[in-house]
Amino acid sequence: MTAAQAMAAATARLRAAGVADPARDARVLLAHAARIEAGRVTLIAPEDLEPDIADRYEQLIALRAVRVPVSHLVGEREFYGRRFKISRDVLDPRPETETLIEAALSQPFKRVLDLGVGSGCILVTLLGEAPDAYGLGTDISEAACLQASANVIMHRVQDRAEIMQSDWLMQVKGRFDLIVSNPPYIALDEMPLLSTEVRVHEPDLALTDGGDGLGAYREIADSAPTHLEKGGRLIVEIGPTQAAAVMALFAQAGLTSLRVLRDLDGRDRVISAIWA
Repeated sequence: MTAAQAMAAATARLRAAGVADPARDARVLLAHAARIEAGRVTLIAPEDLEPDIADRYEQLIALRAVRVPVSHLVGEREFYGRRFKISRDVLDPRPETETLIEAALSQPFKRVLDLGVGSGCILVTLLGEAPDAYGLGTDISEAACLQASANVIMHRVQDRAEIMQSDWLMQVKGRFDLIVSNPPYIALDEMPLLSTEVRVHEPDLALTDGGDGLGAYREIADSAPTHLEKGGRLIVEIGPTQAAAVMALFAQAGLTSLRVLRDLDGRDRVISAIWA
């Protein structure tokens, strides 16, 4: 079987399994099985697949057909122009989170705190884009801290980054001119509505607070102001229906200059505020 024929068969199989973008996934997984860049798949399309490549491809497609995310199968995901190592211990980086990155980079900062650091994609990206800045990332999950540390090293920002296991800000000391977070904001009763890829293969701890989806924002509103410099910024990602509730929590905590930012799909995605 040629690579092109194998890819066509895989696409049909993934489509029948209900995968959203079967052709893209079939192509990416073939490239991974062949250990080549995805852009080179067309070059091997007319060639017969080597048996070892065919076996790897079959295993990958079988796993994708039962909705294991592509990022878990290839072990990485692109975010803001960088590739990050990913596992089932951390939330998959998502394009909409780049709205938070753009908001954070709109003004200079020297010390940044990332609450719920996960894979480290936010912290590493901000330090990569701001080469004079220093950052701290916290996460309650030891596995997430290890994953973030690996990405910090891979992107060579370890001299300017610290990863700490902490339940939100409990272990944090000092003040920062920027605090960012993409906390768990899915309400418990919304969890069954998530895709199989997310519901089964991503950590509940990074998805839901086990309640109304606002628990993390209450924690952040209570604690973040004491760790912000005067004029420091707090920027968080939110669910698309949570803007009013999160803004109310932040206003009650004394934060000012509250703004709602929308993602590329026009949905409320980020709240920014200032500690005056």
